[in-house]
Amino acid sequence: MGLNGEAVRARRQLRPAAASASDGRFRGRDAGKNWIHLNASQEVSHGRSVPHIIPDLRVRVHIQSRNRGSVQDKEAHDQSHSDTSATLHATATKPGVRPRRHGKTGSDRHGKIERRVLRCSSLTAGSAPVGKGGGKRRHQQPKRKRPSSSGKSRAARHHSQDISPPRNASAAFEAGFRLGCRDARRFSLEHESCRQKALNRHWLQAWGELGEPDAGWASFVDAAKGYVNGYFRSRRQRSPDWLMLPTARSVAAIVSVMNEEATIGRLLQQLERLPLNEVFVLVNGSTDGSFDSARKHSDAVVVSYPQQLGHDVGRALGAKLAQSDILLYLDGDMVLPAEEMVPFIGGIENGLDVALNDISPYLRVFSRRDEVTRMKQFLNTALGRSDLQANSMTAVPHALSRRAIETLGIASLMVPPKAQALAVHHGLRVDVAGSVDVIKKNKRRKHNTGTRNLVADMIIGDHIEALALIAGMSGARLSFEDVLRNRSYVEGEAVEARQHDSSTQ
Repeated sequence: MGLNGEAVRARRQLRPAAASASDGRFRGRDAGKNWIHLNASQEVSHGRSVPHIIPDLRVRVHIQSRNRGSVQDKEAHDQSHSDTSATLHATATKPGVRPRRHGKTGSDRHGKIERRVLRCSSLTAGSAPVGKGGGKRRHQQPKRKRPSSSGKSRAARHHSQDISPPRNASAAFEAGFRLGCRDARRFSLEHESCRQKALNRHWLQAWGELGEPDAGWASFVDAAKGYVNGYFRSRRQRSPDWLMLPTARSVAAIVSVMNEEATIGRLLQQLERLPLNEVFVLVNGSTDGSFDSARKHSDAVVVSYPQQLGHDVGRALGAKLAQSDILLYLDGDMVLPAEEMVPFIGGIENGLDVALNDISPYLRVFSRRDEVTRMKQFLNTALGRSDLQANSMTAVPHALSRRAIETLGIASLMVPPKAQALAVHHGLRVDVAGSVDVIKKNKRRKHNTGTRNLVADMIIGDHIEALALIAGMSGARLSFEDVLRNRSYVEGEAVEARQHDSSTQ
């Protein structure tokens, strides 16, 4: 399609006037656009006139190629495609009224050409009105309201809509998700003092309905996440990153900290995901901002000691402060996800008194182990619990029951191997509950690296102290019998017996 030379010259002459006469009505996305002035006497395409176009209209014409989707310049199109015949269809409308779109006409070597008149308006503010009613806006049909779904309220319509779990979710997640959606219609958490604990109570009932309490902790964690997600999504609320626990008993977390400013905040954020009753942070001998970081990131009870308490003394102090039924022990230098803490709490819930961390999968072969690892395994073997291998209360995380605290005594917790030996001696249930690689996560310090370092010597001494304690309570050989050895014959008792026999004869 093209314009004759007169129309092109008219457009060049009237371009400034068109821009100034807009009177602000075409600002924004239309500002600076090229407008074409058409009169009734001007021809549009190859001698074809448009007698019905009203004078003094300005029309913006976009010529868009369907093949390339680009807007071509009017003059360039006129020069390169002068042999193309087409008719410009335009619709004059009042200001503010969207024009009707017209069909396609003509073609060129680049493909179909679509011409659309995007907007038509009066050139000057004083131009004659178009249509009936003068300058007034024509009557428009009122917008139709969407029909209500049987008079239901918005909340009812939300609940009636189907909410599906995320894609690629596990079967356990989907099962928990469905239970969460169901419970969202049954109860609300708005008036609960502790929403996490309240939701955990309902979750425990739902988990029992699944009929798979022994499916493993990975399935439990997935189902618990699905339950939280389903509950809050069904109530049209943002789902928090909570993780439910497998117990209704009170749980406390005890964290020992010394110069752990870089990690303590992240560890406390993981603890906030769990519905815990108590969190105690024992900051001792810190010269950095560990205390301020702990106070800033959590509502935990932070106890600060200017002097160093030494290894494991903070654990005993935490047990003295805590009143909960289950105590979870952690170190501030290891940022563990909440998912890895659940099995230890679940182990106590399932009947254990001491829930240990299983580090066996992360150990080297016995010939390449360090002296501390060998000493741990030796103590367990001496106690008649070779099945525990090198797992010990020295490593975190581990959990204790309230029964274990009362049986062992708080003072024994300052020497973890001694507490473990006492637990086995008194018949408490001691076993592994979870498996966390603390060997790689353990923070390297000057006094705990290298052979025969200070920490290694201290831990070896702890095991010797535990052996001496149990030997005094159970005998020098503990549970290992002397079998066929008769020591009395070497000590002279056998000689005296023979003399007595000969004298009687």
